[in-house]
Amino acid sequence: MELILLEKVANLGNIGDRVRVKPGFGRNFLLPQGKAAPATPENIAALEARRADLERRQSEQLGAAHARKTQLEALALRLTAKAGSEGKLFGSLGTVDIAEACSTAGVAVERSEVRLPAGPIRVVGEHIVTIHLHTDVDVDLKIEVVAEDAASA
Repeated sequence: MELILLEKVANLGNIGDRVRVKPGFGRNFLLPQGKAAPATPENIAALEARRADLERRQSEQLGAAHARKTQLEALALRLTAKAGSEGKLFGSLGTVDIAEACSTAGVAVERSEVRLPAGPIRVVGEHIVTIHLHTDVDVDLKIEVVAEDAASA
């Protein structure tokens, strides 16, 4: 399936690039999210007409992502959870918990922006979590997980 990218997509290309992707990726992800359009002569002409607008919107999104990055870099999260005597959590802390903690701290973060490469957090201690704000902007956020009993002491 041949498509024209309407925005920068990681590991694929930039605005205006013609790319060949598997049909499922194009049909189920790129087209519904408005990240690409079919590579027809009409769409190519329409893209060239709107290229300046798409690039301006892309630069605005990048600027907003950099602003959020500076807010997140200044943030230090401390999450409390029930834990056993050996430091293992009863349950785990996932992307939803981290996104909610960031939002309550004053920086809006979506669940889909939180990256946990090692899976959910299951032990007490300091952890580094990556927040993916934009194709070009990632932030490493330090999270301290403490046991509920230790937090009240």
